[in-house]
Amino acid sequence: MGQFTKQFFASVLGSLTGLILFFALGTGSLFVLLLAAASLEGGPTVKDKSVLVFDLATQISDTERSATLSQAFSEPEAPAIALRKVIDAIDKATKDKRIVAIFLDGRKTSPGNGYATLKEVRLALQRFRDAGKKIIAYDVDVSEQEYYLTSIANTNILNPMGTMEINGLNSQPLFFADALKKFGIGVQVVRVGNYKSAVEPYTRQNLSPENRQQISALLNGIWGDFLNTVSQTRKIPTSKLQQIADTKGFLKPEEARTEKLVDRVAYYDNALEELKQLTGQQKDTSSDEEKSFVQIDLATYARVPVREAQKKSSNNKIGVIYAEGSIVDGEGGIQEIGGDRFAKELRKLREDEDVKAVVLRVNSPGGSATASEIILREVQLLRAQKPVIVSMGDVAASGGYWIATGGHRIFAEPTTITGSIGVFGLLFNLQQIAKNNGVTWDVVETARLADINTSTRPKTAQEIAILQQYVNQVYEMFLDKVSKSRNLPKARVAQIAQGRVWSGADAKKIGLVDQIGGLDAAIAEAAKEANLGNDWEVDEYPNRRSFETELVERLFQIKGTEVAQSSDPLTVEFQKFKKEIANLQTINDPKGVYALLPFDFLIK
Repeated sequence: MGQFTKQFFASVLGSLTGLILFFALGTGSLFVLLLAAASLEGGPTVKDKSVLVFDLATQISDTERSATLSQAFSEPEAPAIALRKVIDAIDKATKDKRIVAIFLDGRKTSPGNGYATLKEVRLALQRFRDAGKKIIAYDVDVSEQEYYLTSIANTNILNPMGTMEINGLNSQPLFFADALKKFGIGVQVVRVGNYKSAVEPYTRQNLSPENRQQISALLNGIWGDFLNTVSQTRKIPTSKLQQIADTKGFLKPEEARTEKLVDRVAYYDNALEELKQLTGQQKDTSSDEEKSFVQIDLATYARVPVREAQKKSSNNKIGVIYAEGSIVDGEGGIQEIGGDRFAKELRKLREDEDVKAVVLRVNSPGGSATASEIILREVQLLRAQKPVIVSMGDVAASGGYWIATGGHRIFAEPTTITGSIGVFGLLFNLQQIAKNNGVTWDVVETARLADINTSTRPKTAQEIAILQQYVNQVYEMFLDKVSKSRNLPKARVAQIAQGRVWSGADAKKIGLVDQIGGLDAAIAEAAKEANLGNDWEVDEYPNRRSFETELVERLFQIKGTEVAQSSDPLTVEFQKFKKEIANLQTINDPKGVYALLPFDFLIK
């Protein structure tokens, strides 16, 4: 029996070893072949009279998602691309004689890109149109966010069965206080700032007057920018657009055409006919409708090298470092700003002699106050040696604004959500829910405050006072940093702080922002501050995508497909609830103190 067992395990071990070697050698050979194929590939080609196709279902973020082998073999996600790639591709197409038009394809569900992001893309489309090239937009159901972008088109086409939404903006926060109470979960709060309302979903049943005021002001600011932007392009008075929003809300296709919001009511095949004429095709050359005109999609075109007036490489680098996501302690996850990890990236930029200036791009609602301070310290050390220009995207609030105070100058779009200078602590306890289910705790301690961090009972009055004192201290630090950075009296900062959020336009008026402009404007300012003239090029950090992942992506031709989103109201609300719970999971400040956006701001 013993000999049989030895032989059995030896056989199994040998088989496993053979399989491992086979897989390793096979995989290695495969990647060698792929490497050779990739080296022979000359990159995407562009035919004459091509149309650049921009799928409006594309998620535009500051940085691209990290690609992994597991993702390569998993279900494809919605199409996504980095903002700078979008802008660079459109600007490249503006000068490319082979590109005759841009097609804004709105047949799929829009991912809801932020208005500040759309502003930068729209300005690039405006430059394309000003160069004398055509933009054609086709859509079925047009939301305000989509129309903010597609209203720039020379020709706007709406499907006969479609609708156009012009009904204003709204935000509808969720409140869990009664649910927490029902299930026996206790909540206590320490905070500073009348407008610091991040705790309200867990303590109230509705908006506080202060929170209602700030949300109203922010929505009106974004709505005003929408009205002015559409009015200028479509030559419709803002008063008329407001009247439509107040009295109609949703327009049928013929109504939208009568109101001059769109130019034509037609089907997709009618739009294809116009595109075929632009590309010089009089009749179908392919049985595939999608390929019936000469085209190249945006993501592919972004990889096409610039042919004309290609910029020479330079030893002078402008480092663009992206702070996107919630700010957390430690290394952080893929879509988080880990305080320790981000600080290391900033140190690399400081020590790199080729990097002459840095643009800190912030797109964050904030998070851990401790991690925010760790990052800010590195920004300040960097600023002592090199110009640091801050560019704020869709949102740069609380901890996001905290780290922005380290820059020489701050740029924002008119619709950027900024400010929220305030601090809070959210203290949950499980005493009642445990008691209801027969669970109890006992404790042995050597001092009265030994278990101050426990979640098994409510905090005592003494403990609340201690925690409130610490929150007050952090808030005073925040005010000091803003006061010194913005050259404002501390008393003035205290007036505009209180946890309140502002639009980028309002933030400029009160001194929290220096200039209205996007990422490109911030990069140009960095070059100016460093006296680089035209001798510079951009390097982006952190570099998340390796050659291997790009190779895997090419091999399997990974392209995003539309992710269907449920329109069932109960499902939508449940998904919001899941998002709120996910947000709670990122809360990991060691002291339990947060500089976080006062609400999960979702505009509809």
